[in-house]
Amino acid sequence: MKSNTRSEKKSKLQLLHQYYTYTGFYKFLGLSIKKALPPILLFIAALLFVNYFVINVNDVLLYVTENYSDYVVFAVFFASESFLGLVPPEIFIAWSDKATTPILYLSILALLSYIGGIISYFIGKSITKIPAMHDYLEIKMAKHIKNTRKWGGFLIIVGALLPIPFSMTSIAAGMIKYSFIGYLLFGLLRFVRFYLYAIAIFSLL
Repeated sequence: MKSNTRSEKKSKLQLLHQYYTYTGFYKFLGLSIKKALPPILLFIAALLFVNYFVINVNDVLLYVTENYSDYVVFAVFFASESFLGLVPPEIFIAWSDKATTPILYLSILALLSYIGGIISYFIGKSITKIPAMHDYLEIKMAKHIKNTRKWGGFLIIVGALLPIPFSMTSIAAGMIKYSFIGYLLFGLLRFVRFYLYAIAIFSLL
């Protein structure tokens, strides 16, 4: 009986593996990682260049910390994460390192990003009720929506972990009415991304 259960589980995993192979998920994942690496390396290189040849990055971050309210910085970040993720989160991660309690501020940023993704999810869900907007985004985000329909949760994982706009993935998930509970669970990996990136960025500053 147990051996039958094991073979059944194995066959399900094999079928799942075949599905992701045939639909090109692994190829997409590889390309996403390749695309993700240059922006990360470019950000690090730009950070080091500016720090050593233009202006001390620590001084700039300290200036922002001393002259702008934390609430303003958090608000700008939250707005960005809720609407297409236009500002790279790495800038805010670097800013959190200069706070009196970096881990707390980093955690707040991760939470705001997570909540921003949820707002994007509901934006995507609401857009489907506005024909003009729905048709516009169906064309503009056609590839993203198609991939989300094919791979669902795995694409949300990729969006949560890699340096691609998480908001776009969230909007697409909302548009196809992906399970909200599933979205919330996979979206938690957003916290992992922030902590991993912080380890690298904090060590540079």
